[in-house]
Order: sequence, then C-alpha cells, then structure tokens
Amino acid sequence: MSQKKVLILCTGNSCRSQMAEVIWNTHDQWQAVSAGSNPSGYVHPLAIEALQEIQLPTANLTSKHADVFQDDDFDLVVTVCDNAQETCPVYPGAKQTLHWPFPDPADATGTDEEKMVVFRTVRDDIQAKIGSYVAGN
Repeated sequence: MSQKKVLILCTGNSCRSQMAEVIWNTHDQWQAVSAGSNPSGYVHPLAIEALQEIQLPTANLTSKHADVFQDDDFDLVVTVCDNAQETCPVYPGAKQTLHWPFPDPADATGTDEEKMVVFRTVRDDIQAKIGSYVAGN
C-alpha cells in the first residue's frame, strides 16, 4: 500500500507546522511535509527541543515556502494557524483540506522554561489531533 501524502501549512513554518510534520511522519502510512505562506527561514529552537524531548528526529527540518508544493498532489492539506488558512495558496491536487488552528507557541513569553511549557502543550495537542485523525482513516 502506498503512503498517503499530507502538507501542513502555517504562516512562518517555524513551530506548529514543523512539529506536525515530524509527528505525522511517525505514522508509517503517511508522508508529511510542511511549508509556510511567509516562511521564517528557520525552525524555532524550542520547537526542536520539544520534539527531541519525545525522541523525535529533527535533523532535516527546514523552513520552506508553500509555493514549493503548489503543483504536488496531496491526500490531505492541513492549515494549523488562522492566518495560513487565509493566506496560503489553494492546492487543487488536494483530496481533502482541513483547518486545525493551534496557538502559536512562538508568542509565549517569560523564561525559556516558561515558554517550553507552551511548546509542550501545543506539541501534545498536535500529536493528539494527528493520532485521532490517523486512527479514523
């Protein structure tokens, strides 16, 4: 059976979409990529730390522009922030499009440890949402 392809979109492609890409790729039947409508050019260090805490790979993560995937076919396109839902291009090759807004952990304030609490919460929420979706498909 061939893998299903999912594109996860966010504005900056530095936190939520990156975490979702890595988490989704733990499911063997899926191949995930992520991108942003206005990519930041980096992956947030605390997003990397949050993934590494649960032993997920982060070595090949890069911030990418959504246009890179414009001509690709996807089984699923998921926007993970409200701005991406409004500003990302339409993917005519997508069989299904979903909107799952999560708070932006990059907006967290305080010490790095206080910010990590927010990153962990968003990571865990993304992991639960993806797990629930995959279990039903």
